[in-house]
Amino acid sequence: MDRLEIVHLIKQFRVFKRYKHALEISQWMSDRNYLVLSPGDVSVRLDLISKVNGIEQAEKYFDDIPTKLKTFPVYSALLNCYAQSKSVEKAEEVMQQMRELEIAMSPLAYNVLLNLYSQLGQYEKLDILMEEMEEKGVHPDKFTYSIRLSAYAATSDIDGMEKTFQRMSLDPEVDMDWSCYVIPANGYVKAGLNDKALGMLKQSEELITEKKKRVAYEFLLTMYAGAASKENLYRIWKLYKSSEKVYNKAYLCMIGSLLKLDDIAGAEKILEEWENGDTVYDSRVPNLLIAAYCKDGLLEKAERLVIDGIEKGNKPCPNTWEILATGYLKANQMPQAVKNLRAAYLATRPGWKPNRETLTSCLVYLKQQGDVKQAKELVKLLGAAGNLSTDICKKLQDYIYN
Repeated sequence: MDRLEIVHLIKQFRVFKRYKHALEISQWMSDRNYLVLSPGDVSVRLDLISKVNGIEQAEKYFDDIPTKLKTFPVYSALLNCYAQSKSVEKAEEVMQQMRELEIAMSPLAYNVLLNLYSQLGQYEKLDILMEEMEEKGVHPDKFTYSIRLSAYAATSDIDGMEKTFQRMSLDPEVDMDWSCYVIPANGYVKAGLNDKALGMLKQSEELITEKKKRVAYEFLLTMYAGAASKENLYRIWKLYKSSEKVYNKAYLCMIGSLLKLDDIAGAEKILEEWENGDTVYDSRVPNLLIAAYCKDGLLEKAERLVIDGIEKGNKPCPNTWEILATGYLKANQMPQAVKNLRAAYLATRPGWKPNRETLTSCLVYLKQQGDVKQAKELVKLLGAAGNLSTDICKKLQDYIYN
């Protein structure tokens, strides 16, 4: 394999989030001198080490990097590692080092820090950083504006959002696409200004390219539901189906949107379309309606939907049974709640975590009924599947017996 093939292979593993494999290939190749590392290669490895082994190991690796390789891509990667771990002070330290080395002269590094501040709600720091960009002649790009717009939308600062959007739309260096209009539309929805939101969404539609139709339509389904526009919701759904193969994600968006508008009948029709389609079975799709039924106290309909799925050869996931258990719990039908919670544990898979409120309520009920055996069995099932830590299992068992 030549260098380009190695780099491409590592890139593909990263795309599919197989970070450990990507790191192993990177290390194996360079250890055998098959790959002479460039600053770009080092930045990729730094990111992989952080994802696989943690930020402390990434720091150690950075310290050992030769000075000649510590250029903008490497510092940017370290900055991004700290941002991903939400380490504000460390990220600010790296940014200061980049300033001193005079390599923080593109919007990329600023965007990482701006996004970190925005995620943590430290909005007061955004304008300070953007003012610094202006003073140093670092021109904002589309992502800079988008981060600032999102922060204004999150705080319902409509005036600030509108001024920033106007500045963005007049910036000749920014290529305005459909996604640029979605952020202010979301801000308007949050502020209850649905008419303004609809205006933005219509402009967004005009900029959708053939390549971006699927992701754009999925966003628009959610956005039109947020703006309480059922007419536009169905219009986009019709456009979607006429131009794209409909996958599970689209059904999740559409059913979720209809339920947001309290249109259970409409959601049932879309679920029927999904059942009669050729998509791969995904329990998340019927789970939306099952949860809606449980929320409205329609427990028989919820259970019927699960049974219908089983009769068609579909296997409910743990969440399906837990949704039913929680529904019965809220209806104070405890025997049924326990039955469905047990079914959830029997269908469990690695990484699944039970709803603590539902579990606790069922254990309290079983203890009150004097059914220590079944309570113990529930805890044992969870512990054996690795869904609860040994410490938590012990505490629950102590509660059952005391």
